[in-house]
Amino acid sequence: MPPIPGSGLAKGLAVTLRTMTKKTVTAQYPDTQPELPPRSRGVIGLFEENCTVCMLCARECPDWCIYIDSHKETVPPAAPGGRERSRNVLDRFAIDFSLCMYCGICIEVCPFDALFWSPEFEYAETDIHELTHERDKLREWMWTVPEPPALDPGAEEPKEIAAARKTADKLATQQAQQAQEAQQAQQSEEGGTP
Repeated sequence: MPPIPGSGLAKGLAVTLRTMTKKTVTAQYPDTQPELPPRSRGVIGLFEENCTVCMLCARECPDWCIYIDSHKETVPPAAPGGRERSRNVLDRFAIDFSLCMYCGICIEVCPFDALFWSPEFEYAETDIHELTHERDKLREWMWTVPEPPALDPGAEEPKEIAAARKTADKLATQQAQQAQEAQQAQQSEEGGTP
């Protein structure tokens, strides 16, 4: 049976009328902020106190978008007769977000937990040269990093914490035994001398 002329147009209009009567789901972005997942990847925040200028993040970055400058500073000896030590001081830490591909390698390789994902995503600029953000801006974003999720209650305790707890329990047991022995010695002295 041949199709009725105009049936395709009628079906198309029916779909249009059906969607016109439904409420829109489009969020008007600047007026309505989107609901992001709690650990979403926005920008990279820098916790400057943990940075030792080891340069691992800059070396491992596949885009070479991390710029680090530093200088060495001599630290006086901690104890008299000790030797002076030198340490790196961070002068510049910048990330060029026009080059960054948000792979997170820099965050994963940082041995001192100086880099974190921040959920901030509104950092657009009108000039591409302004997308290189310095350490002051990266530090501001650090304070928007959410707390890490709680451990699974059924998960085993991390080895470091288990070892520390075992040592602490051992010391507490030793102290309790020493206190008990001291108390028994004191009681025997009190009982022996009338």
